[in-house]
Amino acid sequence: MRAVVLLSGVFLSTALIWFTVSNYQSARPVAEENLRGLALSLTSAIENIALHDPSLKNLETFRSHDIAFFALVDQKGLYRFHTNPDLINTPVQDAVPSPALLSGATSDARITLRTGESAFELNAPFYLPKETLALRLTLHTYRADTVVRRARFTMMVLIGLLAAAWVLAFVLYRFIRREEQHQLEMARWESLAHLGEMGAMLAHEIRNPLAGIKGFAQIIEKKPQDERNGDFAQRIVSETLRLETLVNELLSYAKNDRESMATLHLADVVLHVTALLRPEAEQRKVEIITECLEDVQFYGNRDRFTQVLLNVVKNAIQAMTEGGAVLITADRDGKNAMIKVKDTGSGISEETMSRIFEPFFTTKARGTGLGLALCRKIVEEHDGEIRVQSVMGEGTSVTITIPITSGS
Repeated sequence: MRAVVLLSGVFLSTALIWFTVSNYQSARPVAEENLRGLALSLTSAIENIALHDPSLKNLETFRSHDIAFFALVDQKGLYRFHTNPDLINTPVQDAVPSPALLSGATSDARITLRTGESAFELNAPFYLPKETLALRLTLHTYRADTVVRRARFTMMVLIGLLAAAWVLAFVLYRFIRREEQHQLEMARWESLAHLGEMGAMLAHEIRNPLAGIKGFAQIIEKKPQDERNGDFAQRIVSETLRLETLVNELLSYAKNDRESMATLHLADVVLHVTALLRPEAEQRKVEIITECLEDVQFYGNRDRFTQVLLNVVKNAIQAMTEGGAVLITADRDGKNAMIKVKDTGSGISEETMSRIFEPFFTTKARGTGLGLALCRKIVEEHDGEIRVQSVMGEGTSVTITIPITSGS
């Protein structure tokens, strides 16, 4: 992406520079054409005056801001007319008009006046009724050269702006790179901090059952014939299973099965989960009610999504210590499949609600605190969303939305 942006910037800058340089290079020919056209127009005006006044007296009143001076030279090389009256009937100091008289063609060129000013000079035959003279017309160029100056100024400004833009872009690039490195460093430290916090929690969670296992095993070792050994062994097995559950949930939390996905029927998954949890629900005097559409499909991993529903429904069952009901509904919500699990338990406090998705946070005496954190991770792997709403004394509602399989 950065290479594309860089190449685009280089291409755009090159195109702009080429355009302005070309514009500057074409400005001088444009100025020359403007001067040539002005000179020919002024020549026509002078000829028109001379034709109506062969004495050339009226030419003394002909003025233009663009004319430095003009003169008419006869075939003898004398000034027949000059804007400087003192030069009339004086010989020409050079032979410039001669080619115009001899060939009948016009010529023009840039010259430098004695004052140091750059000027444009046109030499052309000047036809009168009885003779042909040579017109020597010299023009100021400052107005025509405005095109050149403007093009040069535009070129310098644009090149300066491009240079400033590249310098600014380089500074911004360095700043962004430094900021990215800073963010990566902060993310690394944050990850290490979370890892340390998780490690401390994990050590705490593992240490408690290990202490129980160690204590019961030591008692059995010291008194192998003790009649309480059966109970101690059962406790050891219980704590071992607790450790196994914790390790399995940790592995499941770290796992990502995006590649093991297929089209699933939502109703089948819900019915499978309710069948697994119905014995525990009946033991706790909890009624499970399901309301599912049959044709809702979604794309997902069956095992991991089953784990989500197991955790959510099991939490709902365990939240009702004195019996109650769990309502599981599976329906469509626009382009999403929606699963809602609602219980009639005691609800969740606001303080607890803010932390329910944190790993290792639990309000249960023997819980791992990974259940809902794992649920959110799996749902997000399915490009879905999980929301929890609860009212103290009325119950809790968990809503899961997953994109529906196209064509379902």
